[in-house]
Amino acid sequence: QVQLVESGGGLVQPGGSLKLSCEASERTFGDYGMGWFRQAPGRERLFVGGITWNSGTIAYIDIVKGRFTISRDNAKNTVYLQMNSLKPEDTAVYYCAADSIPFRPQIRVGADEYRYWGKGTQVTVSS
Repeated sequence: QVQLVESGGGLVQPGGSLKLSCEASERTFGDYGMGWFRQAPGRERLFVGGITWNSGTIAYIDIVKGRFTISRDNAKNTVYLQMNSLKPEDTAVYYCAADSIPFRPQIRVGADEYRYWGKGTQVTVSS
């Protein structure tokens, strides 16, 4: 059972930055694509972006393009979400998730295609 633990959330002013981390418990983490999702109160869980197992492909939804950056360090079993120019509408619980199939060359955007999930970290953007 792979365990994923997110960290780095918090309260930040509009225009500020945060860097989220997601550490996996298993060394096979490097075999799987990873996704970042977020869920605001009363809203559905939304795909934010993802990265393939070898960092060959990275993708984002349009509303975060140019502001968010996903990266990974397989030697540290960790994936990152750097968030810049944060807006109040970015407020949500952010989750990382591991793809259900290893070595996929494409990024999956559906939550049901991810097998393992972290418990989430709260990001609040407010003045």
